[in-house]
Amino acid sequence: MEVDTRTGRISVRDFYCAHDVGRAINPNMVHGQIEGGVVQGMGWAIMENLQIRDGRALNPDFTDYLIPGSADVPRVHSLLIEDDPTEHGPFGIKGIGEPSLIPTAAAIANAIAHATGVRFTHLPITPEQILLGLGREPVPTPA
Repeated sequence: MEVDTRTGRISVRDFYCAHDVGRAINPNMVHGQIEGGVVQGMGWAIMENLQIRDGRALNPDFTDYLIPGSADVPRVHSLLIEDDPTEHGPFGIKGIGEPSLIPTAAAIANAIAHATGVRFTHLPITPEQILLGLGREPVPTPA
């Protein structure tokens, strides 16, 4: 993770995680699910900011509602833990879709706090929030 304290830009370079998957019947597919969850959680943590007023989305398209693109995706290093197959699912497998998403935003927020010394408690943590948290004024972007 890198935080540019001059611009507030956040770059997630590598993401390390371990997940208890019960039994991985198709490990490549499990790693893919984990990578997807990490990217979605990263979007929630530092990009996605749905604006709603009077029950209507003010940013209903991808021009103003940012999601991670291919250049934003970090290298995801995932460890599959298969020590405890479950008896409640077929072949001992456990779900991995949501479990890979759930801790991601908190992990990124903690990494940002470690890098900046500032604890942020609302998502997304945008470059503007980083600069304000560091006591700097955000520079307006040209229209």
